[in-house]
Amino acid sequence: MNLVAIAQALMLVFVANGAPVIATRLLGTRFDFPMDFHARLSDGARVLGESKTFRGLAASLMAACLAAPALGLSWRLGALAALGAMAGDALSSFFKRRLKMPAHGMAPGVDQGPESLLPLFLIRGALGLTLVETVFSAFLFWIGAVALSRVLHALKLRETPY
Repeated sequence: MNLVAIAQALMLVFVANGAPVIATRLLGTRFDFPMDFHARLSDGARVLGESKTFRGLAASLMAACLAAPALGLSWRLGALAALGAMAGDALSSFFKRRLKMPAHGMAPGVDQGPESLLPLFLIRGALGLTLVETVFSAFLFWIGAVALSRVLHALKLRETPY
C-alpha cells in the first residue's frame, strides 16, 4: 500500500470538499450565486439546489491549488482534485433532488461517494494509486467525512452534523 500517496490524496480531497463549507461560514450569503442559476427540472425540484454555488467552486479551487504544493504535489493536481470533488458533490446533489431529499438531508454513500471517488479517480494516476488503493481511500474519506462533519457542526462551521 502506498500510504504516502493515499494520505496526500485524502488531504487534497478533504481540502477541496471542506473549502466551500468554510467559505460559507466566513462569507455568509455574500457571493453565493447558485451554479444551477435557480433552474428547476420537470419534477419541480431545483437542478442542484441553493448550496451548490460558484463561491464554493472558487473556494475549492483556491484551497486545493494552495494545499497541493504544501503536500508536495502540483497546483494543477490540486485544481483537478477540486474540479472532481465539486463535480461529484454537484452530482450527488442532483441525485438527492431527484429523490426528493431535503437540502442538507443525510444520504450515506450518495453524499460521500461521488465527491471522493471522482477526484480520487482523476488524480490516482499522478499519485500512482492502484484501483484498490483508490477505493480504499474513498472508504477512508467516507468514514472521515462523517466524523469530521460532526466536529464541524459542534464548532458551528456546519449546519448539520452529517
